[in-house]
Amino acid sequence: MDIKKTAIVLNGFIHDFSTGYWVASMITIILLHNFQVKYPGISDPLMVIEQFFFWNTIGAAIVIFATGGIRTFTYVDNFYGKDIEDSRRKLLVIKHIILFLIFGISSYFAYIMAFA
Repeated sequence: MDIKKTAIVLNGFIHDFSTGYWVASMITIILLHNFQVKYPGISDPLMVIEQFFFWNTIGAAIVIFATGGIRTFTYVDNFYGKDIEDSRRKLLVIKHIILFLIFGISSYFAYIMAFA
């Protein structure tokens, strides 16, 4: 068993799992916020739960960035060949810039929903 390969796969799993958890928590915040608007009588308890999920999204984002950073240094093979890998890396950079913007904007709106 190669420990390095196992650690790389585990890191990728944690990265992907945390991303899914972040998305699910964001959806939960939106649903809870909609329930708060629809049922103002239970707004206070829902706000506490909403804030819990907000802080979970922050934790998930930290894990995503940390494991993504590690993934950057472990993703070095030219599996598809040099030309294709160069294009693939450029597209990955563009994808991650877009995702970083999505994380930032979504986190801002989640903060407003959870604490306003």
